[in-house]
Amino acid sequence: MSLVKRLRQWAHGHTRQRRYSPVGQTFHWTMAALVVFQLWWGWRMGRLPVGGEKLEAYQLHSQVGAVLLVLILMRGAWRLMVPGPKNDADKPGWQRTAAHATHYAFYAILLILPLTGWAMWSAMAAEQPIELAGVVTWPLLPLHDLPSEVRWRIMDVGRTIHLGLAILLIFLIFGHVGAALKHHFWNRDDATAAMVPFLDPPENPREPSYTPPDQPSPQGSAAG
Repeated sequence: MSLVKRLRQWAHGHTRQRRYSPVGQTFHWTMAALVVFQLWWGWRMGRLPVGGEKLEAYQLHSQVGAVLLVLILMRGAWRLMVPGPKNDADKPGWQRTAAHATHYAFYAILLILPLTGWAMWSAMAAEQPIELAGVVTWPLLPLHDLPSEVRWRIMDVGRTIHLGLAILLIFLIFGHVGAALKHHFWNRDDATAAMVPFLDPPENPREPSYTPPDQPSPQGSAAG
């Protein structure tokens, strides 16, 4: 049996229990911490005076951004290999539609944000290489030989997109956290516990637990 097949079987052992695998949880919480740091650090950078400290702050921001780009690609590949669990978040209705739309929006934003940062850095700071986590040199996009007005245009457009997506990301985070709290404390279902290690679903859910169409219900299995 191949290593990939064994890994998938191990992960499916968790998703069949209506929980994300430890790998999925690690991706989620690592990226969440880095995203919160990046948002705070970006706000801090905007308040620094022009000089060496501001340049160092931009370099750290770019390094963490490169890490996030790698992580979002790895997380996407993992989700293609091991889809998430089916749990109470998948109950039919507008909330499931909103949750899926938010999920895809997170993926898109967390992919485009580092890409725009990469383009801006490549256009305007070619003499300052990006380093992945401060260790491995990250290649720059071939933009430094373009005319200066084109590079400034890339910088302006990239900054506008970067800032707009960062603001949208903040709203999505608040909505995501609010929905997670609602699932756990109001609906009292298993949606939030699926992503939080060592957290069990609350007892006495307000609604019956969701059973995916391709899985027999516990009552049906017992009756059979």
